[in-house]
Amino acid sequence: MEPLVTIIIPCYKLGHLLAQCVNSILSQDYKNFEILIMDNCSPDNTPEVAQSFSDPRVRHIRNETNIGHIRNFNKGISLARGKYVWMVLVDDKLRSTQVLGRYVDLMERNPNVGFVFCRAIEFEEEGEEQGICRWGDCGNEDQIWKDRTFFHRLIEANCIVACSEFFRKECYPKPGPYQLEIPWASDWYISCMIAMHYDVAYLAEPMVAVRIHGESLTSQYAKDHARLCIGDEMGLLRRVGQEAQVAGLPLLRDACEAALIRRAVRLLAAGAKDQTPGMSQADFETILEERIASPEERKQLRASVYTGLGDEHYWKDEREQAKSSYQLALAARRGRAETWAKYVLLRMGILGIPFRQILYSGYESVVTRYRTDCELLRSGQLGRYARP
Repeated sequence: MEPLVTIIIPCYKLGHLLAQCVNSILSQDYKNFEILIMDNCSPDNTPEVAQSFSDPRVRHIRNETNIGHIRNFNKGISLARGKYVWMVLVDDKLRSTQVLGRYVDLMERNPNVGFVFCRAIEFEEEGEEQGICRWGDCGNEDQIWKDRTFFHRLIEANCIVACSEFFRKECYPKPGPYQLEIPWASDWYISCMIAMHYDVAYLAEPMVAVRIHGESLTSQYAKDHARLCIGDEMGLLRRVGQEAQVAGLPLLRDACEAALIRRAVRLLAAGAKDQTPGMSQADFETILEERIASPEERKQLRASVYTGLGDEHYWKDEREQAKSSYQLALAARRGRAETWAKYVLLRMGILGIPFRQILYSGYESVVTRYRTDCELLRSGQLGRYARP
């Protein structure tokens, strides 16, 4: 009998954690699954640990050379026989013996759901739990988001712990599904692409556990965050917007572009204050050069981002920084009437304040409310998302 579920465990140099991960899967109440241990040419004892399991559902696939984590993920998916696929990294584990059964039951009853996920608990090397992962907390109620509502939430911030995602295999984006061009944000890309076309389900119980340690992919992400990883995040939003355009969904394309601009503004504002995560203007310019081939598109994005950054400084009463940002925006796009108006009103000093409030109060109150909702989403304080 073919397995209904394929659970993929990518593994490299963490053989000492493999047994705990595999055993947390073998202890599941639901039994119709296979486990693929994708050994990416590990130099440690991973082969010995992988071959120690007598359960026929466990298969050890070893690469002759290290092919990188993205190709290893995709290779595992290409070998999967299941209708559903679950990618569980070797340093993580399943916390509940019922999670697999609950996932399968939900997906079987809801054929329009592309993936389901749940909250996760963080735990340290010694095994002590540290509480719910806040950035992956989407509220206390189980729910199913329909009509692309979760897509609008997801493009603002990746609010899913990757090891909690359980996918319907046929919904994966092609080619890929993991993308070589955005290696640090590829899981977010997959979530966005599926949420663009399918419903998304969520179970509030924290049924998976994420290990916090220095050798994890997440830790490596944090170390390299400045240009490579922020570039991936911005590249992801741009690419998802392009995919929405191809799919005949211009409103979603516009939503992605607006989310990209807000993200860049937020990171530049944080970088100016040496906050993490953040980026410098030099990083931003490098990202534009590396990620966007068209000079015209680079100018357009540069003008939009610096105008947004000017607005951010203006409403915080940081007038000199606002002036500098508007000047950068105008240097990129001298013909932007909106930026010129804001710049002129700023130069008018106290006399310009009431005019700006009259001209932009309605629009900017909407923007302010939208930003507030996004901050609540990222902090886990807003369980449900209503499109503004």
